[in-house]
Amino acid sequence: MYPLLEAKHISHSFDYELFNDIHITVNAHDTIAIRGVSGSGKSTFLNILSTFLKPKSGEVFINNQNIYTLKEQQLVDMRADKIGVVFQFHYLLKGLSAYENLQTASIISKSEIDDNLLKKLKIDHVMHQKVTELSGGQQQRISIARVLTKKPTLIFADEPTGNLDEETAKDVMDELFNYVKINNAALVMVTHDKNIANQCQKIYELTKNHLILEE
Repeated sequence: MYPLLEAKHISHSFDYELFNDIHITVNAHDTIAIRGVSGSGKSTFLNILSTFLKPKSGEVFINNQNIYTLKEQQLVDMRADKIGVVFQFHYLLKGLSAYENLQTASIISKSEIDDNLLKKLKIDHVMHQKVTELSGGQQQRISIARVLTKKPTLIFADEPTGNLDEETAKDVMDELFNYVKINNAALVMVTHDKNIANQCQKIYELTKNHLILEE
């Protein structure tokens, strides 16, 4: 069996070099945290892995397909079918209710909205409110519920608990870890939170232009 994701010889730069010749392999059931100082390129690297930014050099394979050789429609289909992304900013559809935001994911993936998931994330009581009426933490949990409703095999998360209090952050991470476990999926996450990172199976640090696996 091939990995869910494999990145080889990835290099990228803007006005300066962010990282050079880095590699990562992600298998089913992996939970991976990527740490590093601000400006080290963590979010950029996550964007490269999740199909949204082509690297200066290197290759990224998802389900054994070299994603940056695919046509745009093939990439769109892959994002809809296999990839879930939790951004730092929620990117919810502001004119819709929380429930209608989840329905968009449900229609795309042909999956039902899981009422138990909404209860576990403590958002079941806000489903019919406009997202603009919700707190930042509630919007983040809606965003995470929308991702899980799609039933992706690869979840990429950029500071998924950044807007959450400690108790709610634990609920969210428990649900993400549980999803990975029972759905043969994987989680790759950027986080500054050491406690969250330490719950992952593998922790990488992006430092001095390289991705280092912590022992």
